[in-house]
Order: sequence, then C-alpha cells, then structure tokens
Amino acid sequence: MLLNEFLKEHRKIEQQVWKEQELEATVALQQKEIAALTASLKAQASEIEKVGICLESVKLRA
Repeated sequence: MLLNEFLKEHRKIEQQVWKEQELEATVALQQKEIAALTASLKAQASEIEKVGICLESVKLRA
C-alpha cells in the first residue's frame, strides 16, 4: 500500500515538472516573439517618421 501511494505521488510530481517545463518553454517562445514584434514596430515607426518628414517638406514647398 505504501509503495502504491508513493508511486501515485511520484507520478503527480513528474506531471507537475513536465507541465512546468512546458510552460517555461511557452514563455520563452512568447518572449522571443514579443522581441521580434517590438523590433518590427520600431522599424515601422522609423519608416512612418521618414514619411512624415517627407510630407512636411512637400507641404513647405507647395
């Protein structure tokens, strides 16, 4: 009986460890995706700023 209880608890702990590792991997992937999206947004903001400057120069010429 004691062995069965031990094995049940051991399986529970193993499942918790697997779940924790899976969650950690998910978080790591999401952090990479967030970093990539942030870089993309910064690049887009830079391009928008360049277009805005071009439009200003066109308005000043007109």
